[in-house]
Amino acid sequence: MAAEKTVQAAVATKNLGQAALLKARDWESGWLTGVYVEEGKTMIPLSVKQRREIYLEQTLTTPGAYMKRMFAAGIDQARGVPSQWDDGWDGYVERFASREGQFIAANTLAYLGNVALKYEPRYDQCRCGGFWPRTRHAIMRNFLTYNETEQELRPQWALYGGSFGGGLLSTAWKPHPRNGFAEGGRAMLGQAGYGALLNFFIEFSTDINQAIGARKKTRK
Repeated sequence: MAAEKTVQAAVATKNLGQAALLKARDWESGWLTGVYVEEGKTMIPLSVKQRREIYLEQTLTTPGAYMKRMFAAGIDQARGVPSQWDDGWDGYVERFASREGQFIAANTLAYLGNVALKYEPRYDQCRCGGFWPRTRHAIMRNFLTYNETEQELRPQWALYGGSFGGGLLSTAWKPHPRNGFAEGGRAMLGQAGYGALLNFFIEFSTDINQAIGARKKTRK
């Protein structure tokens, strides 16, 4: 009886561990990728309240928003930029705070711009099939978004305007010498690269999840 109970406990522990692993793998549903529209779902115009909730989730209330800035600050730390900040823990804290401040400013400006223009802030997974068509869709949606009709594409004015504004505002706390237009331009280039990479990640999130054993979803 003791041996049987030991076996049962081992099996239960194994099942619990597998369930936890699958849950951890299922990052596509929330905090890492952010809010997006899954393939096959109809795009419905957002209310003001829904836009505010998405803004708060993507900017302040999910762990992913902070982890991305921690990673970016680590890269800045490794590169030693700005060079006036030291290479120790204090320097990393300054770099993280700088990244976070710039990110909040950029997201806030983009949010206000999208509200005014009634543009779609979410990424929508491609209804197409095949690696290259889906990749092209992911890259294109970093530069174009839908207006209030959810059918007509428009340039991402608010997204890149927010990026430029965030870079410009970051000069308020960065050490001299500093150039607001140069910082804004670098921020826009960063959005072009990072945004395309994030869209690619979201586009193929279901496929990656299936490859590593998370729950299966069917693409239509």
